[in-house]
Amino acid sequence: MIQASVFFGAIGPQQIILILVIVLLLFGGRKIPELMRGLGTGIKEFKNASKEEEEEQTKKED
Repeated sequence: MIQASVFFGAIGPQQIILILVIVLLLFGGRKIPELMRGLGTGIKEFKNASKEEEEEQTKKED
């Protein structure tokens, strides 16, 4: 598994703030909660699908 420190090592706090400001300017304050909700739903669906796939693999091995 890739550690978060390796992945985010090249991104500092200044870059994160810049990205957040750009997102705020592009989408506006009202759209951001909608975007985050959609992102959360997508991550949840991905986790469920990967868990189901893992269970299927375990059943096939048995």
